[in-house]
Amino acid sequence: MKRYANWQNSIAAIVLVFLVSASALAGDSIRLPDYQQVELDNGITLILLEKSDVPLVSFSAAVRGGLVSEPADKNGVASLLAELLQKGAGERDAVQFAEAVAAVGGRFNVSANSEFIGLNGEFMSRDSDLMISLLADVLLRPRMDAAEFQKIKTRAIQGIAAMKDADARGLIGTYAEAFVFGKHPYARSSTGSEASLARVSYEDAKNYAASNLVADRLLLVVAGDFKAKAMRKRIEKALGGWKAAGTAIAPLEAAPRVPGGRVLLVDKPGATQTYFWIGNVGVSRSDPDAVAIELVNTLFGGRFTSMLNTALRIESGLTYGARSNLAMRSQPGSVSIASYTATETTIEAVDLALEQLGKVRESGFDAASLQSGKTYRQGTYPMGFETASDLAGQILTLKFYGLPDSKVNDYSSDMDAVTSEKAKQVIARIYPPREEMVFVFIGDSQKIKDLVGVYGEITLMSITDSDWVPGDK
Repeated sequence: MKRYANWQNSIAAIVLVFLVSASALAGDSIRLPDYQQVELDNGITLILLEKSDVPLVSFSAAVRGGLVSEPADKNGVASLLAELLQKGAGERDAVQFAEAVAAVGGRFNVSANSEFIGLNGEFMSRDSDLMISLLADVLLRPRMDAAEFQKIKTRAIQGIAAMKDADARGLIGTYAEAFVFGKHPYARSSTGSEASLARVSYEDAKNYAASNLVADRLLLVVAGDFKAKAMRKRIEKALGGWKAAGTAIAPLEAAPRVPGGRVLLVDKPGATQTYFWIGNVGVSRSDPDAVAIELVNTLFGGRFTSMLNTALRIESGLTYGARSNLAMRSQPGSVSIASYTATETTIEAVDLALEQLGKVRESGFDAASLQSGKTYRQGTYPMGFETASDLAGQILTLKFYGLPDSKVNDYSSDMDAVTSEKAKQVIARIYPPREEMVFVFIGDSQKIKDLVGVYGEITLMSITDSDWVPGDK
């Protein structure tokens, strides 16, 4: 018992220290360190931030394009290329490339995102020459090995099939965005579908790389233990010969909200749970009320003690978790409520989620609730700026979306300025009422089809279908 009491006291002390630290952080404003921004002769935007507290150098980069630049019928080519770029570049094949990174304890990743191909990595400062050479090889001299491409493509298709056989929680958003965004590029999945991947050839990947891996679409942020003048020279030498496209990416149009009262039901025979998504088109990352939006979304469904999670998990026990999500991109992405429940409690859980939506739209949040959310956001926000890698990623986000530094520097004061009235205005604008919502379900249609029809006209498909919406797109 004494040991147990000591353990309790230790935990209490740790919690107290954490709360005091979080409170102190909440009172301090985060300000971005000084950095240098230049445009190289070939159009590369280069940002350099010196941070010499630890002997590390990090980079975060975005090549504009991503999924929105894919051919409409070849969704998945960007993700296949992103993985292929790590399977050999320059004089190194796939194994040699991986060994070069691992041998020095480094990190190098490439991923396909909605609007860009993202690259990031971190190395000891003594290995920064290696880091730069690997980055230059990947961008300028990718191996594009045909055999590696085929292996990656096969694994990608098999991976989607495996996800459908297992826990479908990670797929509900994919089905939903395809259903809501239709022909708009935001409908495209970061993985592609089984059908679209099957249509992607090795030549498609090569053509996509040739069109999109170009100098004047690169935004590169390097942060860490270096001298900016010397680092700029090294990067200019490594990337200066990279050719520019000379033509800008076509502007992306905003997708309008779609009519509500529509239901997509993805039949998963024998499923013991129903996964559900309720939403529509939301807001963009550059929305002038972004801080207030973040605050109200945190309170509504963005943390453990949110309205949604309290109602659906803590009080009713209908689910292991419920969240409200905002996909904030250069144009409005989706706004949604997502959760899952036992098949027999599908309607009870969905109706309870809709009840919370009605409450937040009607009443908003009082001053005490807002202050709770403000303290939470102001306490956790600084944790995203602790390391050189964090800073590189944060600055990349600002520059990619054309946001000012004040987005970070004024974050705390902007959060303090959100009133109950402003919160209510934001809620009315970002969360559609029930009748304007679109519903997506993954579950056993034999057990839930007649029930979910109450939410609107049903479009039925099978989880074994090879695309994310009925029929090929």
